[in-house]
Amino acid sequence: MMQNQPAKLACMAAAVAAALMHLSAAAQSTATAAAVPEAAAAAEAAPAAADGLNMERVVVTGTARGSSKMKSSVSVSTMDPDTIALTAPTSAAEVLRSVPGLRSESSGGEGNANITVRGVPISAGGSRYVQMQEDGLPILQSGDFNFITPDSYVKIDGTLDHLEVVRGGSASTLASNSPGGIINFISKTGESKGGSIGISRGLGYDQTRYDFSYGAPLTDKTRFFIGGHYRTGEGIRRTGMSTEEGGQVRGNLTHEFERGYIRLSFKHLDDKSPTALPVPVQVNNGRISEIPGLDPRTVSFYSPYWVRDVSLDKGNGHVSSNVNDGLAVKSDSFGIALSLDLGNGVTLSENFRKSDNSGRFIGVFPSNNGTTGTYTIATGPQKGQAYNGRAFNAVVFNTSIDDAGNTLNDVKLSKSLNVAGGKLTGTAGLYNSLQQLGLTWNFNEYLMQAKADSPALLQTASTGASATPGLIGPAFGACCSRAVDMEYKLTSPYANLGWESGPVNIDASVRKDNQRATGTANIASSAGNAGLRYEAATQQLVNYKVDHTSYSVGGNYQLQRNLALFARVSDGVSFNADRILFGSPLDGSAPVSLNTVKQVEGGVKWRQGGASAFLTLFQAKTNESNYEATTQLSTANRYEAKGAELEAAWSMGGFRVNGGLTYTDAEITGTAPGQEAVIGHTPRRQAKVVYQLAPSYEIGDVTFGASIIGTGRSWADDANTINMPAYRVVHAFVKYQLNPQTVLSLTANNLFNKLGYTEVEGDGHAARAITGRAVKASLSYSF
Repeated sequence: MMQNQPAKLACMAAAVAAALMHLSAAAQSTATAAAVPEAAAAAEAAPAAADGLNMERVVVTGTARGSSKMKSSVSVSTMDPDTIALTAPTSAAEVLRSVPGLRSESSGGEGNANITVRGVPISAGGSRYVQMQEDGLPILQSGDFNFITPDSYVKIDGTLDHLEVVRGGSASTLASNSPGGIINFISKTGESKGGSIGISRGLGYDQTRYDFSYGAPLTDKTRFFIGGHYRTGEGIRRTGMSTEEGGQVRGNLTHEFERGYIRLSFKHLDDKSPTALPVPVQVNNGRISEIPGLDPRTVSFYSPYWVRDVSLDKGNGHVSSNVNDGLAVKSDSFGIALSLDLGNGVTLSENFRKSDNSGRFIGVFPSNNGTTGTYTIATGPQKGQAYNGRAFNAVVFNTSIDDAGNTLNDVKLSKSLNVAGGKLTGTAGLYNSLQQLGLTWNFNEYLMQAKADSPALLQTASTGASATPGLIGPAFGACCSRAVDMEYKLTSPYANLGWESGPVNIDASVRKDNQRATGTANIASSAGNAGLRYEAATQQLVNYKVDHTSYSVGGNYQLQRNLALFARVSDGVSFNADRILFGSPLDGSAPVSLNTVKQVEGGVKWRQGGASAFLTLFQAKTNESNYEATTQLSTANRYEAKGAELEAAWSMGGFRVNGGLTYTDAEITGTAPGQEAVIGHTPRRQAKVVYQLAPSYEIGDVTFGASIIGTGRSWADDANTINMPAYRVVHAFVKYQLNPQTVLSLTANNLFNKLGYTEVEGDGHAARAITGRAVKASLSYSF
């Protein structure tokens, strides 16, 4: 029944365009049909009126060469620091929730978020179909590595100039492993002299953060920028101790030539923060309810009464970890960017970065929702006393990120010339990446109090025999002590051809991604009383190659200065990484599955005075394979989705409002053998409607505003048996300009302390929710 959707999308786009043209015509003088192309051509030379979405802003993400939003044939959004402030974000993923068409499940803390775009599923952790970039290069080459997500290595502070987000379209061909879209965090580079220092403090929770930034010209051709932050405290969720500590420093040095520039950049990140995993809940008749004493908005099973978690390393030695370290990430990177105008319409661009990434992921996951009984407290000041209450099995996900470093390089050559009355631009490029992935998994299971405030470990007659208080033993049948040492080498030539003539822009691009995966993977096994060990006999050798050719073709037609139509069709791929280990042979003797996305998009862009709107109609078909650690379930599903995405803005005087609405009708259209019962169901966690609204008002020295983000009802599982209720969360801020240099601000994330679930385990025993209200006061000084 979906075969006719491309035609329907085209008809709908035409209808919307006609309606907006009619509205525009009513507001200004009408031009004849014959004069439309000439009027549009003349409009290129005339300055456009300011509009809320800043349609004339040149976007560099997902394009072969920079292009304005009004002329591009992709769905693209930009956010500057003032717009980001409206969201009162607590993490990078929290910022992304305000972008129309982008699904960001930011309930995991300062990392470990699940991210995708409209029409493309979130079937496991991370951001499989979306590439997160800093300054045009990926943070990690794959977005869905187990226990290590790109957003964990992104921190929002004064070093960010703006954010560019491309959904669908040319993301398939102008980056690798990004058929759904590209999220590009673009840094400040010190164009103007000045800086700032600031301090912020949590109100009602323990968190203090210091920020700084400064940039300036060194000579008339050379400039620099440096900035960062440091943060310490307990964090928003109560842990009973200081569990947040660290920050980052980033900087760059730019030297301009007569026809180009060279830029050197660096980043040092060393940070730890608690990670929020699902907590025990109850499900009755498909409805979720909280367990008394366990509020999913605030509970944290980090506690002063944890023992150190002893795990197996790759050499069969033992490592002792502090469970309360949570998510710890380290990154040191160095980059070089070069742009040269070689003359005669030829431009050379080079972007290189080398990063050393590592860390450790430690989180507490409930393997059941607990049982009320009589236990003995095993740790803390009440050790040895009886406990009559609820206890649950707490699995410590303790994964060492031994190595997630990468070396990335993107070089391209562009040539422009006049052809057939227009400008023809051809671009040829070569992208290379070498991504390391060294992980050591360990899952130990403990018996723990089901309470929110500093829970202790427990023991029974069976656990009392353990030398480690509260320890039950390896979790999930000792499935998950795993050693991964992989290397993913990607070579991707690509080409783009674009033609612009008056109101018409047409482009076509192709990319050939070639991935070579080599390395080893092993699961520890138990031999008698010797405990778990890695044995050479169980080691899996990995050595395979995969490739895929992606394409994207699109066009934009500017009917008038303030009205344009666009359309695009694309095909892209996201290669599997460690999620297919420990399954089918990966030594080259058997085919390796790919994750592919085919998309058709069409829409209209409109602006009039201070108002602007960006409407996209879309259809997406996804074919993927997956493995999920918490359920230990392998899947191979096909999905199809269609819908509409609207982004709009309006400003008048001191008032400004931005908003978005995404409607998605999605279904599972195919599965692996034995799982056919879910065909025709709605994919899990896919709401039909998601919306954003962010009004603000400036009056004198005071600016205040809010950000409202809502999601409709969805199913927690592919079987469509557990209902996740709709919810709406409100963030708010007020800012007071004490003097031209000093600003005092107050922000509230989840102002009304709303409970909103983002995921539920398939059997309903645990769920994860957004964090409760967090209010913060900040003082900054600019100079």
